[in-house]
Amino acid sequence: MDLNNGKRWSTSKDSWKTTLLLAYQSLGVVYGDLSISPLYVYKSTFAEDIHHSETNEEILGVLSFVFWTLTLVPLFKYVFVVLRADDNGEGGTFALYSLICRHAKVSLLPNRQVADESLSTYKLEHPPEKKHRSKVKLLLEKHKSLHTALLVLVLLGTCMVIGDGLLTPAISVFSAVSGLEVSMSKEHHQYAVMPITCFILICLFALQHYGTHRVGFIFAPVVLVWLLCISSLGLYNIFTWNPHVYKALSPYYMFKFLKKTRKGGWMSLGGILLCITGSEAMFADLGHFSYTAIQIAFTFLVYPALILAYMGQAAYLSKHHSISYQISFYVSVPEKVMWPVFVVAILASVVGSQAIISGTFSIINQSQSLGCFPRVKVVHTSDKVHGQIYIPEINWMLMILCIAVTIGFRDTKHIGNASGIAVMAVMLVTTCLTSLVIIICWHKPPIIALSFLLFFGSIELLYFSASLMKFLEGAWLPILLALFLVTIMFVWHYATIKKYEYDLHNKVSLEWLLALGPSLGIARVPGIGIVFTDLTSGIPANFSRFVTNLPAFHRVLVFVCIKSVPVPYVPPAERYLVGRVGPADHRSYRCIVRYGYRDVHQDIDSFESELVEKLADFICYDWCKRHSTTSPRKQDDGSHSCGSSECRLAVIGTVGLSGTTPFEIEESVQLASVSVGFPTVESVTDVTEMEPVGVVERRVRFAIDNTSDSDAAQSEIHLQWQEELKELTESRQAGTAFILGHSHVKAKQGSSLPKRLAINFGYNFLRRNCRGPDVALKVPPVSLLEVGMVYVV
Repeated sequence: MDLNNGKRWSTSKDSWKTTLLLAYQSLGVVYGDLSISPLYVYKSTFAEDIHHSETNEEILGVLSFVFWTLTLVPLFKYVFVVLRADDNGEGGTFALYSLICRHAKVSLLPNRQVADESLSTYKLEHPPEKKHRSKVKLLLEKHKSLHTALLVLVLLGTCMVIGDGLLTPAISVFSAVSGLEVSMSKEHHQYAVMPITCFILICLFALQHYGTHRVGFIFAPVVLVWLLCISSLGLYNIFTWNPHVYKALSPYYMFKFLKKTRKGGWMSLGGILLCITGSEAMFADLGHFSYTAIQIAFTFLVYPALILAYMGQAAYLSKHHSISYQISFYVSVPEKVMWPVFVVAILASVVGSQAIISGTFSIINQSQSLGCFPRVKVVHTSDKVHGQIYIPEINWMLMILCIAVTIGFRDTKHIGNASGIAVMAVMLVTTCLTSLVIIICWHKPPIIALSFLLFFGSIELLYFSASLMKFLEGAWLPILLALFLVTIMFVWHYATIKKYEYDLHNKVSLEWLLALGPSLGIARVPGIGIVFTDLTSGIPANFSRFVTNLPAFHRVLVFVCIKSVPVPYVPPAERYLVGRVGPADHRSYRCIVRYGYRDVHQDIDSFESELVEKLADFICYDWCKRHSTTSPRKQDDGSHSCGSSECRLAVIGTVGLSGTTPFEIEESVQLASVSVGFPTVESVTDVTEMEPVGVVERRVRFAIDNTSDSDAAQSEIHLQWQEELKELTESRQAGTAFILGHSHVKAKQGSSLPKRLAINFGYNFLRRNCRGPDVALKVPPVSLLEVGMVYVV
């Protein structure tokens, strides 16, 4: 399965063969967690609150609840509604937040630019309303506190996904291994289940750094065999024990169940909701597959198999009332197939756990990209399969916490209570964000969004309230974990924003940089100096501090801003935004490198090489443009030079030469796309110029002919062009230095107590104990220059 960057499966063009293949592959990635829920749903439901009786009202009522919960939430909500709220084919909490941020001005990300809106992945599926703007949208944009509340809601959902990544492996593997209790005495199996579970969990986390691409091909067959296994067992139990169990699919049995069990029945909903554990994965993993493939896999295989499995268990239990003390999945498995089912169950639980662990790594990487999580080391485990990552620190923390939860709770009931509240919290966040997408992005009437919110929100709140009642019986764990993580993420994000605001207010003017020279004792040394900054304009304060303490800087100076934009991917051809800082002879440039929240950041060696290539392309474009403006055959006088200012940046990318025309004009706003053909290369550099807001430009394509007139001015320009390229090459050979700021942040005098605690203690503790920017950027220590900075915010 190739998940290469930029590759998108178009459902309208997919052949049925490709779609069915994707549906098959999605079983191992998307449905591993959801498919193993029959292992523990009935056991958790009948753990304490209700008991299996001779009347069968409890078991049939639970079956009715399971059927309608699976039908309404995964099928109706996710398959038919939420999956349509994709962000360029990507799904998940951040995809919804990204959609909302692009359609409404609610983003808290710093260094936003108008140029970002010209990205091909920044497209708005529905044009913004001009006459009748939504009141909800206006309300959101007006109040800054609502921007913060929306971010906190997204972070809460993210933290609950991380909590699910901790609890799902524990309950899945523990429930699968618990099958030993059927063939062993109670005194013996409790000493076997715990060590085996912990051993499997340790192996699972210890093998994460190898990646899943080596064994990923067996994930789909394992889940497929498991689904066929539980559906076959379900059919066997239905026809063998109670063919009339289908009557329980009527909602009437839910009413009878609640009428008889009352409070106990309501609290047992905390176990029933586990049947939809893993439903969020359908949306979160949407980018790896197509909408149609996920629909087909769930509707025609996963959903029927799960319903048959639950009906089969209910049919068996309806005729066996003496085993109420040990209700579990394995009691309904015939002895002849017990051990094969046991092995397949363990394999399926490992696959389901692997999927949620990989999802946890992915969402933490997304949070880090958007400046909402402390820097951690991200290792890419596969060069061929995009998006397969491993985060060592998170992996070992998850392993320790997962084993601690397994040993501490020691039963499915408490782990299920904890897992249930995490699952419902994520679903509630998704429901709220989807309601906003319906109004803001799809421009539907508010009544539709309100109906969606009330209908599905009320169902999820019912289950959430039942889980919340079990706070002291395990539900406290994900709540405390989420509060802890939300605090960390919000403190980090808040301090990051404050640091950016400090940089913005303390940046140095361009005139200061141009004034530096031999007359002030400033020397230019051979090499390339790459200054990392969050600013998209101006000279950062850390560079002025560097020059003040060490009166020299490199012959070629590049101010690099690596920024995230609210899109999943930025096409490589649109990633680099390059411009000059000052006149051409100063040899200073600005390069803004844009990444989406799912993009893979480049290795520093490939980044350095590509950066130099883009600078060379920009130099060629800039001098060729000057060449064209001095040519007597000039076709357009709308191109103007910005002199020593920074008002012009260009997107540098490469496209094929074939099919290009010497000259074409297309009207455009704020953009002028220029393709320059060079006699010595076999490609065309595609350049998009970014002008100040409000300037109307034309899209122009130039092609420079070999036979153009060669007067004195053109010859001089050609020499200067060659000289600048030569100087860039020599500087690259002389070596590259990476200049980064080493910051210490403290709250200014008079700040409130919460702010002082957050900045002086919280953020600085996190900064000292997480990866530094040099490690995150993979800068070699021999090429690193750190500049100490104190931020008073």
